[in-house]
Amino acid sequence: MDPDGAAKAFVDHYYTTFDTNRAAVEGLFQEGSMLTFGGEKFIGAAAITAKLTSLQFSSCKHHVTSVDCQPSGPGGGMLVFVTGTMHFGGGEPPYKFFQAFHLIPAEPENFYVLNNYRVNYE
Repeated sequence: MDPDGAAKAFVDHYYTTFDTNRAAVEGLFQEGSMLTFGGEKFIGAAAITAKLTSLQFSSCKHHVTSVDCQPSGPGGGMLVFVTGTMHFGGGEPPYKFFQAFHLIPAEPENFYVLNNYRVNYE
């Protein structure tokens, strides 16, 4: 799979999983993975999942505006940059977001998230 196709497939999978069963994103992280969210750092799949499942909204829908990627190192990793909006129920205005993923190959055509950096803004 080409890098752009792999990045888009990962992004589609990640946000579909996040929006429908947030706890299931744990399988995309490993114990060495790190999330930076709102200035806080969370290390390991369990800590990252605990943070994401503790967010104060029950449902959301991500609308991705752009996905860009770059190869990262000789091992086949990728840096994936995503922008978009996050919509909540109840008529709240959407939040804009930027998210960066550092993906590392786990097995042929599969990746795990080593680093994940997210910023929400209005």
